[in-house]
Amino acid sequence: MHDSEQKEQTALGWDDLVGLDTDADSVVESVLRARLALAVQERGLLDVAFRTVDTPVGEMLLAATEVGVLRLAFAVEDFDQVLDTLALKVSPRVLRAPARLDRLAFEVEEYLTGSRRSFDLPLDLTLTTGFRREVVRHLPEIPYGRTATYTEVAALAGSPRAVRAVGTACAKNPLPLVVPCHRVVRSDGTTGQYAGGPAAKRWLLDLEAAS
Repeated sequence: MHDSEQKEQTALGWDDLVGLDTDADSVVESVLRARLALAVQERGLLDVAFRTVDTPVGEMLLAATEVGVLRLAFAVEDFDQVLDTLALKVSPRVLRAPARLDRLAFEVEEYLTGSRRSFDLPLDLTLTTGFRREVVRHLPEIPYGRTATYTEVAALAGSPRAVRAVGTACAKNPLPLVVPCHRVVRSDGTTGQYAGGPAAKRWLLDLEAAS
């Protein structure tokens, strides 16, 4: 890379980097992107790393900070909008850096193939606050292969009457799969809403029931 090209690359605004399409057709472009991610990380300029992965429930976006896993999102949530939200609420220094998320991608793959029942990585709960964070903290208490109603989760979170708020917390859960909001169902047994859509929620429940 010529000096002028390197300066132009490093001078890219973070708004450009956040929405960068990295489905590169050329090896050279892939190498340049990898070098950029490494250089940014080494200089302490990378606050949020992200990547996308293909899964049985569709393409997913994974994001993390130095603290831990920050966000998992389904394609139906609109990845560009998800990245814009991360830039606004966490840091504008967002960059595709796949290697930073290798472990998470591996654990997601294991979970979705039925060989993993829980995740072992630290979490960054920056995107949750107040009662929603309380709900998120209690969701992992629902055992693998089991379900709980919104009413039961409200009691777990210490606010038995806050059933509607539990529904909102689950719908807005920034860490689906890792924090298993898909295990929360309605009192009549129907699945209820899910960020990845009802088909994805049913698929996840069937996966756990069969494992």
